Order: sequence, then structure tokens, then C-alpha cells
Amino acid sequence: MYPEKYYFTYETIFRIAIYREKSRMPKRRYQSNNMLLGDNSIGTGIDQSWQQDNQAWWDWYVTLAENPYRVDERVPVQFPSLPEVDIPSEYVVESELAEPYDLTRDQCEGFRRDGFIKLKNVLSKGAVVKLRYELLRFLDKTFGASKNEDRNNRFLSLEMMWLENTIIRSYVLSPRIAKICADLLGVKRVRLYHDNVLAKEPGCGRTPWHCDDHHFPLATNDVVTAWIPAQAIPVEMGPLAFAKPLNVAKLVQNIDFNKFDTSYDKEVSKVFSLNKVLIVDGAFEAGEVSFHHNLSYHTAAGNRTNETRVVLANTFFADGARVVDQPTMVSGDWAKFMPGVHPGEIVASELNPICWPIKTDGKS
Repeated sequence: MYPEKYYFTYETIFRIAIYREKSRMPKRRYQSNNMLLGDNSIGTGIDQSWQQDNQAWWDWYVTLAENPYRVDERVPVQFPSLPEVDIPSEYVVESELAEPYDLTRDQCEGFRRDGFIKLKNVLSKGAVVKLRYELLRFLDKTFGASKNEDRNNRFLSLEMMWLENTIIRSYVLSPRIAKICADLLGVKRVRLYHDNVLAKEPGCGRTPWHCDDHHFPLATNDVVTAWIPAQAIPVEMGPLAFAKPLNVAKLVQNIDFNKFDTSYDKEVSKVFSLNKVLIVDGAFEAGEVSFHHNLSYHTAAGNRTNETRVVLANTFFADGARVVDQPTMVSGDWAKFMPGVHPGEIVASELNPICWPIKTDGKS
């Protein structure tokens, strides 16, 4: 008779067999990102809805960018980010933003070839100062963000501000801005997708390489974002940088997006480098505005200054566009921007007004 210690139940024998079988199987690599919750944190796919708010989306998204330097390395601003001018009245700003900004044929063709364009003097310097004051007031109310303390190094976001503030509304629904977008796309009518206040605090790192087609669940390529800085942006503050021309998107279209780490950002950067893709990453003057296509690949460096980089980004799309059949978590809280509109339906909610042409005699 065997000693007692050698007795095994059938359950024990079964567990040993399972353990031996698992030990022969290849190890599975589990990934995680502590910014993700619920279904978003499980598996490698992105075919689920975003399960947090818009700010949580940005807190997660900036973790996907590779940073080549320590975020606490600060440098002085190289030129004054805000001009010393009198702040105009709300009426003056609204009138300015209703005036047309005429584009040339070369500018429109350049946008369609390159996927972006930077235009100077879209806003007067007074309008820039007024915009920054209003945006910082909202950011400070929500986040305490205007103090620029050393501990502040986040990418802060506020959206749909045009519903809360008549001054910001003038900048978001501006016929001047919307007409530029319609002319660049070559379409007759454009609607607002949403506005987005983007504040990159001192010490905040890079924004990863991406194109907005991944983010906006719109079944059209007639989409353009007006990126409106609320101050001048020297290179040390992290201006938007664009890969040129538009069709370089084909070089990276088969790279798998990774929601857990910086691998997608690094791979896109590697492909662009190997193919000697031209990157335009120059500073922005006060009043200069960029416009980029939804297929334009772009990024932005970290903010290494002691001043918050504040931008108002307004996205417009051609009237008649539909929601894609299956929005993903990368589209964030998209239903908030077009309430009552479901996948496959035309986007025409009350929060997506036609911004160009402007209404005259009850018609648009």
C-alpha cells in the first residue's frame, strides 16, 4: 500500500493534466492601459462604444504618443504669444467673423493635394485675444486650468461651448470660417460636427499621429477641421504638424491601431521617415488658422513652454453625410454631438446647423 501522501483524487489528476497542457501552450500577452475601463479595456479590438466622457478620452489618447524628451524640460516662449491690443466688443468680433475671406484657386487646389492649408489673418489680433480670454475663462471654471501651475500637464478638452456662450458661438458658427471650409472642400453647404476647445498645458507631451477619419464617424471624406489658435504658437509650444501630401495616408493605412501603447504612433513615424515624407511643423502667428482634411495625417509636439496652448477646433462636413454603420471607441462620445441620429442615418440634428451658406429670408 502506498503512503497517504501519494493518494490522488480524480479532481487532482484532472488539474495536473490541465496544468501540463497549458504549460505546452504559447504564452498569451495581455495588454492594459489604466485609462481604459469596461469593455474598452478588454481585448485588442475597438469595435465598441467609448464608455467614459470626452475628457477621459483625451487623457487616454495622449498616452498613445511617443515622447522623445522629458515633459518637464521647459524653454522660454520665443516671441509674444499675445499681441498688446484693445479687446474688441462682441459686436465687432461677430461682424468680423461674418466677413468673407476669399481664397484663390491655387489655395483650394493646394488644400486638396496636400490635405491642409495655413491661412494668415483669418482672425484679427483683437479677435484672438478675446477668444483666448473666453476660452481660458471656461477652462478655469471647469478645470482650474488658467493658473499654469507646474502640476498641470494634461491635454484638456471642452466641447459644445457654442451652446453656452454667445461670444464663442460667433467663432464656432462664423460664416467666414464655414465658407473657407466649404470652398476648400468644393461643396455648396457645410454643417457643424462639433466645436472642441483643446488646451495643452505646460509639460503636456505629444499628440499621436492620426487622421481625423478615425475619430469622426461620418461616412464621407468631405470633412474639414478649422484649427484656430487662441494665441501665437511657437514651435516650443507644439503647433500642429502635417504630413504632406494627402495621399501619404496610403502608406500607413494597413498599420494596426493599438489602444494600449505607443506602437501605432511609432510605426507611423517610422514609415514616414523611411519614405522621406515631408512634415510641415512651423509656428503659427496670431490670427493664423489651419484647415485640415479628415484624411490628413497630423500630430503636435509637446508643450515645453510655461504657457497653456489653447485652440478652438471646429469641424464641418458636407450636408447630406450619414453616420457610419459601426462607430468605434475611437469616435469618443459621438452621439452627444448629433443627438437622435443613429448609424446609417443622415446627420441633420439641431446641434449640426448649416453654417454656410448663411440663412437669408428663411432659406439657407
